[in-house]
Amino acid sequence: MALLLSSSFVSSTQLPFSTSNTDKWNIGRVNKNSCCFTMCSVSNSSSSKSKRVWIWTESKQVMTAAVERGWNTFVFLSENQQLAIDWSTIALLDPLFIKEGEVFDSGDRRVGSIIEVSTPQELQQLQPADGQAENIVIDLLDWQVIPAENIVASFQGSGKTVFAISKTPSEAQIFLEALEQGLGGIVLKVEDVKAVLALKEYFDGRNEVSNLLSLMKATVTRVDVAGMGDRVCVDLCSLMRPGEGLLVGSFARGLFLVHSECLESNYIASRPFRVNAGPVHAYVLVPGGKTCYLSELKSGKEVIVVDQKGRQQTVVVGRVKIESRPLILVETKTNSGDQTLYGIILQNAETVALVSPCKGTGEQEKAIPVTSLKVGDEVLLRVQGAARHTGIEIQEFIVEN
Repeated sequence: MALLLSSSFVSSTQLPFSTSNTDKWNIGRVNKNSCCFTMCSVSNSSSSKSKRVWIWTESKQVMTAAVERGWNTFVFLSENQQLAIDWSTIALLDPLFIKEGEVFDSGDRRVGSIIEVSTPQELQQLQPADGQAENIVIDLLDWQVIPAENIVASFQGSGKTVFAISKTPSEAQIFLEALEQGLGGIVLKVEDVKAVLALKEYFDGRNEVSNLLSLMKATVTRVDVAGMGDRVCVDLCSLMRPGEGLLVGSFARGLFLVHSECLESNYIASRPFRVNAGPVHAYVLVPGGKTCYLSELKSGKEVIVVDQKGRQQTVVVGRVKIESRPLILVETKTNSGDQTLYGIILQNAETVALVSPCKGTGEQEKAIPVTSLKVGDEVLLRVQGAARHTGIEIQEFIVEN
């Protein structure tokens, strides 16, 4: 199941660079916790869990990049105390020190225990213990396949915050998402600034899913057969429910909520992982508030799935199929009095539908097949900036017809 993350800081202040050297440590913290992010499951958005990030590095560039992005908890070996002191003169830090398998804060209070796991036997024996600190840091030594699920299961319900040392952003993602709940945090141990940037991008890309997308009603003004063309079926790695689909449009200024093939049909079996999204030229919404062409999607890329109420989730594309099919043109205007036309071209098939505004709970009220669409029908539309450069919205004069 896809996971939603939002990078709202719940335990840390914003972290400007320090201009004061009055103390040995310029500690920019509200408490000993690191910066936190909220992470919740799609199926139960009320079940959220904070995620924490500690940075372990000897690179000043990595430190600078991390502080600028809101991460101020740094891990040092005990012999590197001078490095921590030096860095604290230019940035507000929360330094932690590793000594004899334990983690201490700047006041020499134990705040964490490190557990090294090097064999499957040690992994099986992994479990909470009374003598451990409230924070547990798991160090997997030379594992080729990361057993993140085993670690999550071992400490589930223990009341402890479990971190895992991650050497890449992709490792961190595995730990944060394992068994839907993930670990409580990660220790990013890197010397490359790009790793910090990639991890922050990962959080930012999922921050948007905590916000509702604004969708408005649009009234159909034209429905015409459009001939043959190459249309794109997008098969996702997640299942969709009635009312969910992808935001697609012929023009970036207006994206239609194209329903998935999750509904039962007399013509073909339900395929709740699929959206018959439109021709190769059409725009589709992707993470980061960007768009890309349907023809650019491929296995492993991410798109945004949206429902009738604007709730969104990031999902992975599993497969893309492009085939020649008969097409239909749909044009609409919004009910706000704006005379701008918003259009989309779709395959002319009974299984292709546009999502309609919320009117009830029945499946038949969630989507209108394009074969049944008529002038005067209402569908859902996302209105946004029309000008795009490589999928990024820009301020520029543009005319598209």
